[in-house]
Amino acid sequence: MTTENTLNDEIVDQTPIENNENNSDAMDATIEERVEEITKEEQLSQDLVSERDKFLRLFAEFENYKRRTSKERIELFKTANQEVLLALLPVLDDFDRAITEIKKTDDNVLIQGVELISEKLKNTLFSKGLELVDVKAGDTFDADFAEAITQIPAPKMKGKIVDVLEKGYKLGDKIIRFPKVVIGQ
Repeated sequence: MTTENTLNDEIVDQTPIENNENNSDAMDATIEERVEEITKEEQLSQDLVSERDKFLRLFAEFENYKRRTSKERIELFKTANQEVLLALLPVLDDFDRAITEIKKTDDNVLIQGVELISEKLKNTLFSKGLELVDVKAGDTFDADFAEAITQIPAPKMKGKIVDVLEKGYKLGDKIIRFPKVVIGQ
């Protein structure tokens, strides 16, 4: 019976070892599966963060685009009449010259008629956003607001505007025609 006991003991001893090994293999597999799940969760979390970042950047880009196009549209509406107004400025200049010449005559009815038409044209253009650039003789010359046509010797008027040859106009904040001036040297 000793051999039987020994044999039984060996079988009994081997069974738990096999079960332990199976349990260990099962635990290793479970741990590996759990590690894979955690790795997948971390990857998904990183992907989510990456996609959220892409979304936020795209949203910010779109908001900037909307703001920029809105600003451009407003600017376009402000300056849409620029070409027409520029084309009418010589007519406005002609009216000013005509009034100056007609005032040399004694025909008051003619003077009043031409002044009335001139004022009507000016009021129409000014209602569309045209403004006169305020430059007059005696002002200090600033190249940002006037164009110097020539310089004349004038010791008391050095660096100042001596005469305005052509009026300047702006549309909104943009100067569409610089005044042409003579400056002292």
